Amino acid sequence: MHLPLAAYTVCAEAACAGVNVSGYVFPSHLPNLATAPPQNPRRTCAGRHTNTSILNFSVTRALPPQIQLPLQTAISSPFPSLRCRCPACMNPLRIGPLASVRLPLSTLCRHHHPRPTPQIALALSTSALTMAPPKAALDFVDFINASPTPYHAVATAIKILAKAGFQQIHERDSWAGSVRAGGKYYVTRNGSSIAAFAVGHEWRAGNPVAVVGAHTDSCCLRLKPVSKKSQVGYDQIAVEKYGGGIWTSWFDRDLSLAGRLLVRQAGGAIVPTLVKIDRPLVRIPTLAIHLHRQSGFDPNLETEMLPITALAEQQLNKAPANAGRRRADDDGDDDDDFQPLADMADRHHPAVLDVIASEAGVSVDAIVDFEMMLYDTQDACVGGLNDEFIFAPRLDNLEMTYCSIEGLVASVRAKDALDNDNIIRMAVCFDHEEIGSTSAQGAHSNMLPAVLRRLAVLPGSSGSSSSHRDAHSDRSYEHVSSDASGEESSTAFEQTLARSFLVSADMAHAVHPNYIGKYEAAHQPAMNKGTVIKVNASQKYATNSPGIVLLQECARAAAVPLQLFVVRNDSLCGSTIGPGLAALLGVRTIDVGNAQLSMHSIRETSGTADIAIAIKLFEKFFSTYGVMEPKILID
Repeated sequence: MHLPLAAYTVCAEAACAGVNVSGYVFPSHLPNLATAPPQNPRRTCAGRHTNTSILNFSVTRALPPQIQLPLQTAISSPFPSLRCRCPACMNPLRIGPLASVRLPLSTLCRHHHPRPTPQIALALSTSALTMAPPKAALDFVDFINASPTPYHAVATAIKILAKAGFQQIHERDSWAGSVRAGGKYYVTRNGSSIAAFAVGHEWRAGNPVAVVGAHTDSCCLRLKPVSKKSQVGYDQIAVEKYGGGIWTSWFDRDLSLAGRLLVRQAGGAIVPTLVKIDRPLVRIPTLAIHLHRQSGFDPNLETEMLPITALAEQQLNKAPANAGRRRADDDGDDDDDFQPLADMADRHHPAVLDVIASEAGVSVDAIVDFEMMLYDTQDACVGGLNDEFIFAPRLDNLEMTYCSIEGLVASVRAKDALDNDNIIRMAVCFDHEEIGSTSAQGAHSNMLPAVLRRLAVLPGSSGSSSSHRDAHSDRSYEHVSSDASGEESSTAFEQTLARSFLVSADMAHAVHPNYIGKYEAAHQPAMNKGTVIKVNASQKYATNSPGIVLLQECARAAAVPLQLFVVRNDSLCGSTIGPGLAALLGVRTIDVGNAQLSMHSIRETSGTADIAIAIKLFEKFFSTYGVMEPKILID
C-alpha cells in the first residue's frame, strides 16, 4: 500500500511534539515518516504559538505488511483517546479540508466525527494548514458533552463561574452580610436551576437589573420510578417521556444513563451525587421493515418505546420483594428496618444499579433514590465542509445557557468592569421549561422574584450617599415590608422591576431548505447570520418595539448582526420563559435565540459562528444597559 504525498503536519513548539493528520494527533514517532524542509515556517497552531514552525512530513515508502492489513487497527488503536488540540495551549490544530489520508473515522477527533466506520478511503492533497472552528464553538461542544442532564449543566456552569471568581451563596441564608457592591455570586435551586449575578460598585437600592434568562432542560426520556421490565428474554427499562421530543429520533441510537443520585453517607446524611455513564448501555430498536410495511412510523410511546438493556437472566426474573412490610424475623422494635417503598433492587434491574453505583463510586445499598435520564452517547461535534455546523444533542437550550453564562463572565473579565456600574448583571437558567415552567425550580416559580427582591434592597457601597439607600436596605428580603412603627413600605423592589430588562434566550428556528414553505417568506433566519429576535402578535414571544430598539443598540455596539422571525399565520407557535416572566414581574422583555435545525430531535444542528455572536451580544447588553436604560423610557 503506497501513500505518496501524504502530508502530515507537526507543530514545532516543544510542548506540541505530535503529528497531526487531518485533525488527529499522533506521536511524532509514527513509523515510515521522514521530515522534509520546513514549509510556511510562521504558521501558527490556532493563534497562540505565533512563532511556531509547522513542519510537513511525507510517507517515503510503502507501508510494511504488518501495517497494511488491517490499517484501522494498526493506526487507530494505539491512540484512541487523543484529541486534535495543541497540548501547550489546548487550541485546535488540523489540516483542512480533509487532506492526504482519510483514516478510519474511529481515529477522528470528537469535534468532527465522533463515531467509527469500517471504510478506509485514501485521497491525495497538498492542502495548506488551516485554522479550526471558532474557539467559542469548540468550548461550547465541550460544555454540551459534559452536560447530559440539567444537573450536569448547572455543575458545568458553576465551574465556569467559579473560575471567573463568582462565589456561591444559598437561598436559605441571609444575604445581608455576604452580598456586597462589586461582588460576583451565584445561587442554585434543586441543583438544576442557577442564577449568577455581579453587583456594580455604584449600585443603589432600586436600581436596574440586566437579566439574560435561559433554561437548562431538554426533551429526553427519564427512568420511571419502577423501571424493571423483562420480555421474551430481554431485560428492559421503563421510561417516561419528558417534553415534546421527536421521539422517533431516539430509536436505534446508542443510549446511556446520566442523572443525580441521592446517597446515604456513613453518618446518615443524604447527599446528591452526579453520574454520567460514558458507554452505551441501552437501545430502542425499530421493527424491521419486513415486518412493518406501513408508510409512516408512529410507534406507541408506552409499549413500543421500551429500551433493551441486556439479555435476561433467570435469576433476575423473580417476584418483587415485599414492600412496606417487615421481615419475618423482625421483632417489631427496630423502625429503621421498615421500608415504605420496595427496595431499589426490586424496582430497577440489579445489573443497572450495579453499573450506576460503580460509576458513582458508592455501594448499591447506599443509593436511596435517583433521577436518571437517557442520553445519546454520540458526542457533540463540529461538522460541515467548512466546519460551519455544530451537530449535537440538547442545543435547545444548552446553547443559550452557555452563551448567557459566558456573556456574563466576559462582561466582568476586566478588573475595573464593575467600578462605575450602577446595575446588577444577571444570567439565570431555569429547569422545566420544556414542560411548562410550573415547578419549584421553573421560570414560573418564585425563584427569580425572590432573588430580585433580595437584591433590590441591597445597600450600595460604603461610600454611597445615604439618600440613595432604602430604609430597609440592610435587612433580608423577608423583612422589606413596613416595620412595627408603621413606616411606609419599601418600594425598592417595584422600582427595580420597572427599571430592569429581561432577555429571554431560547433557540430559534433556522430556515429548512427542504421545507421552505413552512416559513414566512420575509422571515427566514439563517445559521451563522446572528442571533434571532422572535416576534409574535399573540405574545407567545414577549418582544415589542422598545425591546428591539434596545437590543439593536447592544448589537451595534458589539458589531454583531441580528435577524427577525415570525411564524406563518397558518402555523402554530411555540413559547419560551419570556411571556411568563414578563407577566409575573412586569419587566420589559424580549425573546431571542440562535437559529437551529431539528429542534427537539435527539440530534440537532446549529452554526459555529453564532456562539461567539451571542456571547458578544450578551456581553455588550450587560456592560452597557446601565447607560442605555434611561434613554429608552416608555411609561
